[in-house]
Amino acid sequence: MIRIWMTTLAACLCLGGAAAATGAEADEPSQIVQNAATEMLKDLDAHRAEYRKDPNKVYALVDRVLLPHFDTQYAAQQVLAKYWRTATPDQRKRFIDAFYQSLLRNYGTALLEFTADRMTILPFNGDLSTGRAMIRTLVKRDTGDQVPVNYSLRKTDKGWFAYDVTIEGISYVKSYRTDFGTEIDQKGIDAVIERLEKQGPKSASK
Repeated sequence: MIRIWMTTLAACLCLGGAAAATGAEADEPSQIVQNAATEMLKDLDAHRAEYRKDPNKVYALVDRVLLPHFDTQYAAQQVLAKYWRTATPDQRKRFIDAFYQSLLRNYGTALLEFTADRMTILPFNGDLSTGRAMIRTLVKRDTGDQVPVNYSLRKTDKGWFAYDVTIEGISYVKSYRTDFGTEIDQKGIDAVIERLEKQGPKSASK
């Protein structure tokens, strides 16, 4: 299960990479997911051996694809929930940066297992006019079993952006919200931010 979490969360990190695509298909969330997967696979297939030798290059790849497009602020806001409202602007910014860098460290190298035969994108049957979309996919385990993985995207004035992934009914945003909420109650938000900052990849930059 942990490997599925790592691989699919890593895939979620790169969903925004296709947001800059041109043409009408760039407005379709399912096509954004497909384009992102294609884009990342092309780079991974060309440099997979190199990335295995130097994980820092994987971090740089995700960093380059993600930062301009993935909705890190909204994801962090959803994770902090009620604590976002009481956090200072500086605490918010530090948490956004530290949370993203922590995800990059924990899940970035899982992209090395991201191959074309592992993910199947299912037909979209939602209503795009709501400004929200859930893209349903199936991810293949090493055993051959398929796991349902749903990506949540929201539309902004700059296009569609991914912010959450739900694996077998478990949202990573909600999971982190519970974990961080308990830790913040016990230690305070500054302690949580400082812990995350220490975990971030040293090679990544914003």
